[in-house]
Amino acid sequence: MFIADIRITLKKGVADPEGKNTRKALELLGFTEVSEVKTSKFFSIHLNTADEAAARAQVEKICVALLSNPVINEYSYELRPEKGA
Repeated sequence: MFIADIRITLKKGVADPEGKNTRKALELLGFTEVSEVKTSKFFSIHLNTADEAAARAQVEKICVALLSNPVINEYSYELRPEKGA
């Protein structure tokens, strides 16, 4: 059993309006030292397999098929054994 911690980010050069609005809100709240905010999505997926190579293959397929848009997103992940499995 494995857990995949997956992070989906915007590619460099892609506008991040949510990050910009968050930075503006922080500035209005007095956090003037914040110069940039970037957003991302995080997924924690539990995989019911004991084979690490199979788990990695599944995570790649999941990221490409559903979680990321190859035009605007990049993805990265860490695969770790599930404790007690």
